[in-house]
Amino acid sequence: MLQVMPSYDALQATDPLIYAALKGEMRRQAEGVELIASENYISPAVLETMGTVFNNKYAEGYPGHRYYGGQEFTDIVEQLAIDRAKKLFNCEHANVQPHAGCPANACMYFALLEPGDTVMGMDLSHGGHLSHGHPVTYLTKIFKFVRYKMKDIETGEIDYDEMRRVALEHKPKIILAGFSAYPRELHYAKMKEIAQEVGAYTVADMAHIAGLIAGGALRNPFDDGFDVITTTTHKTLRGPRGGMILCREATLGKKIDKAVFPGFQGGPIMQMIAAKAVAFGEALKPEFKVYAAQIIKNSKHLAQFFMDRGAKLITNGTDNHLMLIDCVKSFGIGGAEVETTLDRIGITLNKNMIPDDTRKPMDPSGVRLGTPAITTRGMKESEMEQLGTFILSAIEKRSDSAALEKLHGEVKNFCLRYPVPGIE
Repeated sequence: MLQVMPSYDALQATDPLIYAALKGEMRRQAEGVELIASENYISPAVLETMGTVFNNKYAEGYPGHRYYGGQEFTDIVEQLAIDRAKKLFNCEHANVQPHAGCPANACMYFALLEPGDTVMGMDLSHGGHLSHGHPVTYLTKIFKFVRYKMKDIETGEIDYDEMRRVALEHKPKIILAGFSAYPRELHYAKMKEIAQEVGAYTVADMAHIAGLIAGGALRNPFDDGFDVITTTTHKTLRGPRGGMILCREATLGKKIDKAVFPGFQGGPIMQMIAAKAVAFGEALKPEFKVYAAQIIKNSKHLAQFFMDRGAKLITNGTDNHLMLIDCVKSFGIGGAEVETTLDRIGITLNKNMIPDDTRKPMDPSGVRLGTPAITTRGMKESEMEQLGTFILSAIEKRSDSAALEKLHGEVKNFCLRYPVPGIE
């Protein structure tokens, strides 16, 4: 029988409905394949830390400067998280209190900008993120956003000449590197040159690739002179759900700290900060570098597997943990139908817009998939071929319920060979 660590006996006795949902989710994770590029599995140590008595403690302020008493141990865990983050990303300042990635970005904007200032970020349709200035967000009521895109979606090359032209015209105060659905690596040095020309801060939102940077598998934007990095602490970094803001030099640290608290947030979530410290400690170990490198090996291998069988990938491959498949060109159906079909056999990914997509967001042309979670389970290149075979078979047989049921059983048996951390 699947067991979760800890056992949650008290939960089972107190609220059997929630406990039943927990057991169901455990089973779903253990028996299925997680290919959503922004998801991962945390270690048993991180999982345990999230359920500790640090949840009971308010700790407004920062280590050594709190507004409530009784902070002896909260100061220890937050300082450990700060020190480990600074070492992990080779920077002088870290704020580990943001509750999530979007609040981290909002705090960063308020620290560095005045209302009405301009930010340049990647266009959502070309791989950017909502918090980088999409019109549906409230941030666009306060700040002005201009966007950059790929010059060639066949290679993924960003149009840096156009970025420079727009920067000279609009004089942004921040040039923002970062993405949620871009399969290549950005040229940070070129972006820094443009920012220096217009007097802008350089900020990298590395929410998706923080673990790959920490593990040395992708370039650290700080090495090219970037001023600030914002990130989530889950995804490839394999920590608890939360956010973080890093500064290359300590001079910006006071602005960032004031923007986070008291500017934007109240009390920090101390059990999550303790869990961040544990995750950062894990990421400092040599085996994390092996893990980060394997994520990219798996991603490249899976991408090549699909392309060798006629699938159309945006940018024709990947340099990081994720890939985008144009389902209309590849399979003659939209991304929503691919997502639903794969759900039926226990493989989870997400429908996703592709560059300049003519279809609706809830039924776009593409799907996004990534390899962080399956790499955590110990899968390597040969397993990528098996997963690719499952996916293509399901799409081909999507109208055959019996065939999909058989595939679901095969996926389940395959997955049970690769345990999920925290579930045994």
